[in-house]
Amino acid sequence: MIKKTLYFGNPAYLSLRNAQLVIKLPEVENNNTLPEAIKRQSEVTKPIEDLGVVVLDNKQITITSGAMEALLENNCALITCDSKSMPVGLMLPLYGNTTQNERFREQLAASLPLKKQLWQQTIQMKINNQAAVLSICTKEESKCMHIWANDVRSGDPDNMEARAAAYYWKTLFADLNGFTRDREGIPPNNLLNYGYAILRAIVARGLVTSGLLPTLGIHHHNRYNAYCLADDIMEPYRPFVDKLVFDLYCQYGEDVSLTKDIKAALLSIPTLEVRINKKRTPLMIAVGQTTASLYKCFSGELRRIIYPEF
Repeated sequence: MIKKTLYFGNPAYLSLRNAQLVIKLPEVENNNTLPEAIKRQSEVTKPIEDLGVVVLDNKQITITSGAMEALLENNCALITCDSKSMPVGLMLPLYGNTTQNERFREQLAASLPLKKQLWQQTIQMKINNQAAVLSICTKEESKCMHIWANDVRSGDPDNMEARAAAYYWKTLFADLNGFTRDREGIPPNNLLNYGYAILRAIVARGLVTSGLLPTLGIHHHNRYNAYCLADDIMEPYRPFVDKLVFDLYCQYGEDVSLTKDIKAALLSIPTLEVRINKKRTPLMIAVGQTTASLYKCFSGELRRIIYPEF
């Protein structure tokens, strides 16, 4: 079953009752002129087990320790946002699998050649998915992208990823003067930042559920990054976010900002339809298959990570 994403952009009081997330509005709770019956009717409850991602985007949100504990015990990713409404924090459970210790040891024991091969597969799929996005959005085939994907060697020592990225962004937003992919750059970089943050949380959640450490990457190894493996595994998924952002850019124009409607569209990322193992499935379910296959690569059961494609 696909887990739900909840977004809170207004003041709210979140608590736990009978395995349900109870949502109350402070303006209703603190209004002494309203009868208790109306206050009770204003409460909304959501089954904790149905939630996969919860986004907190208001400084006046209060959440109880019991609610946080229940969310984390059910492998829900809890995202907090800054004053600019950009995701700034991610809370995940410390354990998400019954054989956690065994899986940690197998991940830690992964050889360098294996990690280089897994990175090669990851970049090849990312570039091929980027080529598919260009074909869909620009109606033109980018044969060079497929050539670069085939030329990726173990560990990508030639940095084909960067070469493909430079061509990809220049071609995807060719009509947007001066566009480069930069966190602080012009729109729709703001949408890409937001979408990637949601995607990162989904992938990190999937890794924890599969009993893996999101910190220890197969390629990324920044000492200050707690989610190196999530950043690795999300690479082939980024083009699905890119396609969504491109559609929003075409709909709202080059000065698109993070409005309520835009955020609602980006929060649909977990339910985006992707093709994996020759079947159509929501992105969040696909991530679970990808992270499960990654563990099997570490354990020696598989030789390839299962990634989605268009």
